[in-house]
Amino acid sequence: MKLIERKYLQDIIDVMGTPDIKVITGVRRSGKSELLNMFMEYVKNNNRNANIIYINYNLDEFDDLKQYKNLIDYVSNKYDSKKDNFIIIDEVQMCNDFEKAINNFHAEKKYDIYITGSNAFLLSSDLATLFTGRTYSIDVYPFSYKEFLLYFNLKNNEENFERYILEGGFSGSYLYKDIEKKYNYIKDVYKTLIVRDIVQRNKIQNIPLLDSISDFLIDNIARITSYRSVTNTLNSNKVDTNDKTVGSYIKYLCEAYAFYKIRRYDIEGKKYLSTQDKYYLVDHTVKYAINGTKNMNYGSIYENIVALELLRRGYEIYVGKLHNKEIDFVAIKRNEKIYIQVASNITDEDTFNREVTPLLQIKDAYPKILIAKTGHDKYQYEGVQIIDIAKWLAE
Repeated sequence: MKLIERKYLQDIIDVMGTPDIKVITGVRRSGKSELLNMFMEYVKNNNRNANIIYINYNLDEFDDLKQYKNLIDYVSNKYDSKKDNFIIIDEVQMCNDFEKAINNFHAEKKYDIYITGSNAFLLSSDLATLFTGRTYSIDVYPFSYKEFLLYFNLKNNEENFERYILEGGFSGSYLYKDIEKKYNYIKDVYKTLIVRDIVQRNKIQNIPLLDSISDFLIDNIARITSYRSVTNTLNSNKVDTNDKTVGSYIKYLCEAYAFYKIRRYDIEGKKYLSTQDKYYLVDHTVKYAINGTKNMNYGSIYENIVALELLRRGYEIYVGKLHNKEIDFVAIKRNEKIYIQVASNITDEDTFNREVTPLLQIKDAYPKILIAKTGHDKYQYEGVQIIDIAKWLAE
């Protein structure tokens, strides 16, 4: 499979040599293992004094290290006091009590530690309790549009943007020529790997209910959703459940990076709202793989793509509420704040006014952007930047 250099490699290089436990997280098949391999190549090429102790639990040769004490012994035997020692472990959760081994290595203060693992078993919310040392997380996402262009050596144009809309960011699917085979791959990743991890970790007995909740969220990406609305819909379809169970299952899906939960933010009151959130898929093509491409809602697909791109760029994102209007995204990074609306087509005057009006009603001086498929260069309307979605993604 072809490899491209992704921004995450530099993220890892920037923390190389720090005492933190470096944890590479992200959905299954997003490229975490390839990232580790590229990092090892970088270390070999740039540090002649490096001693890399590498364990990949997907390989049979490391089966004997699935007990943490065996892992400790193996690493200790590989240690070289005259060199810079790197511990790099892929799929660390396959080692029983792996956290005991990692904490032991960290306590010895003689290793630079990097690990990946299945996200249903290595949750970012659990890292502080799993590990006694400070952790540094690097979140890996499926390919962005910009990475898609780089992978295929393409230019940014309407045809290639439409191709990305259909093929998405799971790079493993790029090996298949036929679009249906691509979607079969994506469906297998979602159903076989992601959902299986959730079932195993959380000991879920009612798998059909998990599938029903997952299907509901897929059908309703970019829509305001509450546990109650999911419960009512499932109950009306003769699926017996309650708000508490629905909330737990949605939490599991988000922990596995299948979905991202985006909370609402009251722009005028400057407070977070506790009910009715939006959910976005880790990659928009999961929707096609599960439900097909008939009756495509480009507005919600574009919104999903923009949400994931903002997360890739390091923003915290919220759904903005201003009186009875909604702002698709309030994107925050340190002292930076951007208000963003997303639309599929704004050539119709009524649609344009509907999308731009909420932005014009915001009184502060932070940037306001309307992202849509315009095909034109960036321009301004009463202080609001109007940006073509493909051009924005390719920046």
